[in-house]
Amino acid sequence: MPTVIHPGDIVRLRKKHPCGSYEWEVVRTGTDVGLRCLGCHHKIMLTRSAFEKAVKQVVRRANATDGQDTTAL
Repeated sequence: MPTVIHPGDIVRLRKKHPCGSYEWEVVRTGTDVGLRCLGCHHKIMLTRSAFEKAVKQVVRRANATDGQDTTAL
């Protein structure tokens, strides 16, 4: 079952980025997933399968009104 993810969602990955941040913003979805580091604003592209293995938690959904959605994957 593929993970439901939308542009604007904030996700936490299993490994930290060299800048020290674990959190990324989803900027593109599809076969590939585009991410932007919230620490240094570096952009990367991951295949959908690599993304689903790397993601640990959805910190905030783009459409969340209260900003408290911390659904673990």
